[in-house]
Amino acid sequence: MGGIVTIQLVHEDLSERIIGAAMAVLNALRPGFDKKLYERALVIELRKRSHTADQQKQYPVYYEEQQIGTLVPDSVVDAKVIVDPKVVSAFNDEHMTQMIGYLAISGLELVLLLNFKFSKFQWKRIVRQTGRL
Repeated sequence: MGGIVTIQLVHEDLSERIIGAAMAVLNALRPGFDKKLYERALVIELRKRSHTADQQKQYPVYYEEQQIGTLVPDSVVDAKVIVDPKVVSAFNDEHMTQMIGYLAISGLELVLLLNFKFSKFQWKRIVRQTGRL
């Protein structure tokens, strides 16, 4: 007997609000700028919408119990989601691999890659493997 299966996405509501804010930024600025301009505008838009948006938050990286460097994601929203704006033709394996590393070091569960290259907004969710989507 078939039943309805509901899947709960990690930080689904917050993701939708971040994507909505990013779409507002893209609609206002249009394509054609450097990613840092979109990042700054997105932080302004998220804060206007009552979210915290920490730019350049630092996470120490350790090897053999010694700090070897620092990981610095573009933005962390509401201390839950890493947001990484891009201006690229397409997301690639290098982007995915880098974001999986960000999740491992930060301990957070979700990255949103946001692409501001085209007038049709593109995004990708990357989830740390915890058994949730």
